[in-house]
Amino acid sequence: MARNSARTRIESLLTVAGSRIDGDAPTDIRVHDPQLYERVIAHGSLGFGEAYMDGWWDATDLDGFLYRLLNAHIDERVGGIDDAALFLRAKLVNMQRGRRAYKVGEQHYDLGNDLFHAMLGKRLVYSCGYWKQATDLDTAQEAKLDLVCRKLGLKPGMRVLDIGCGWGEALKYAAQKFGVSGVGITVSEEQAQFARELCAGLPIEIRVQDYREVNEKFDRVWSIGMFEHVGVKNYRAYFETVRRCLPDDGLTLLHTIGGNESTNHTDPWIAKYIFPNSMIPSTAQIAKASEGDFVIEDWHNFGPDYDRTLMAWRANFDAAWSSFAEKYGERFRRMWHFYLAASAANFRARRLQLWQFVLSPHGVPGGYAAVR
Repeated sequence: MARNSARTRIESLLTVAGSRIDGDAPTDIRVHDPQLYERVIAHGSLGFGEAYMDGWWDATDLDGFLYRLLNAHIDERVGGIDDAALFLRAKLVNMQRGRRAYKVGEQHYDLGNDLFHAMLGKRLVYSCGYWKQATDLDTAQEAKLDLVCRKLGLKPGMRVLDIGCGWGEALKYAAQKFGVSGVGITVSEEQAQFARELCAGLPIEIRVQDYREVNEKFDRVWSIGMFEHVGVKNYRAYFETVRRCLPDDGLTLLHTIGGNESTNHTDPWIAKYIFPNSMIPSTAQIAKASEGDFVIEDWHNFGPDYDRTLMAWRANFDAAWSSFAEKYGERFRRMWHFYLAASAANFRARRLQLWQFVLSPHGVPGGYAAVR
C-alpha cells in the first residue's frame, strides 16, 4: 500500500476515534517517522507498539490516546498478519505446556526484582488492587488480599495452595492475619527465591512447579493473576487439578483478567514483548472448563479498579526510573510505558474485566454468602 494511501486510511480511523495526526490535543498522535502508516497497516498492533518503542510516534496522554482507539474498536479494523499467525499457531500447538509453561517466568517475571519492587509498591502484588475504600496503591493491595481471604473463609489451621504465588505476599498475609499454612507454586526462579525469604519463619513452602504436578489435599486453593497464562487448551486440566486438591467441602478462588469474547491467543505485541504464550479467558471458556467439577458460588467484577492500579504502577515506575535506567535502557522504558498505558486503556474502555470467582465442588449447603 502506497504511503499516502496508508496515511489516508490511518487518518480516517483516527477521526473515528476523535484523534488527529500532529494535532494539539493531548490525545492526538505526533508522528516522527512517516513509515509508521505502512507498518501499522501491515502488522497491526505489533507494528504500532514496536513503532512506539522505536520512537516513531508519541502522544502526550498515551493512555488517553489508546483509550480512544480501543473505545472506538479501531484495533479490530487493523488486524495485520501477525494476529492471524498467532491464532493458527495456538490452534495447532499447546502453547502453555511443557517448557513453554515456564517461558513467561523466564522472559517477564525474571526481569528483576528491583524493577517490580519499585513499581508494585510496599507489597509485591502483581495483580489488580481493590479500591472500594482505598485511596492509595498499598492500601488497595492489602484490601484485595483481605478480600480473597474473607471470601474463602480462612481459619487458623487451614492449609492453602496458591497457584502462581508470585513473590509470596498473599501467602504471607494469610499466614500472619488468618493463621493458615500453605504451599505456593511459581514458574519463576526469581520469584521463588524472593518468596522463600519473604515467608521465612512462616509455615509456608515455595516451589518452582507446574500446577498440573500438584497432587495433595488443601482446605482452600486460590490463584491470583495466574490464569491468564494457562491457555484455553489447559483450562480443563487446571480445574481438574484444583478439584483433585480440594476436599468435598473446600473452596477455591480464581482471580483473573477476563475478556468479553472467546479467543485462543493474546495480542501479538503483548505476546512478543510482555507475556509470551498468554491469553485472556472469556466467561464461556471458564464456565465450560469448570462444568461438572464446580459450582460457581460468586462472580465479582471490579475491572475498572485495574485502570487505577495500572496508573499507580506507572507513577511508581516513572518515579524510580532513574535508579535503573542504565540497566534497562530507553527502548525498554518506552516498551513498559506502552504496556501499562495499553492495559489501562483496555480496562477503561471495558474491553477487559477483572473477575473473582468463588467455586465449590458441590455447592455450599444453604448457600454461599457473598463478600465484598
